[in-house]
Amino acid sequence: MVRSVVATLLSGAFLAASAFLPAAAQAVPKTGSCPSGYHTSGGYCVPSGSSAGPAVPKVGSCPSGYHTSGSYCLGGRDARHAVPKTGSCPSGYHTSGDYCVQSR
Repeated sequence: MVRSVVATLLSGAFLAASAFLPAAAQAVPKTGSCPSGYHTSGGYCVPSGSSAGPAVPKVGSCPSGYHTSGSYCLGGRDARHAVPKTGSCPSGYHTSGDYCVQSR
């Protein structure tokens, strides 16, 4: 019981702290050409190095802090986390173009 409470508290603390960190570059499903700084691996575009910015599939106009690169919106190193908008944005996010972007 104590372990689960500690794990829950640590998980919540990590999520709260990560809200203030820039979005990290991660693998994204490949749709068209990979963005700059990424290469194809299987059915994905994966970051080629630690300097790659975060990428999200391009849906309409890119969110603030992102620019078009191939079939993606590519963010700078300090870009906030963004997801394509479906309905209203979740708590802690705001609308930017066709995306929900994490608020600071």
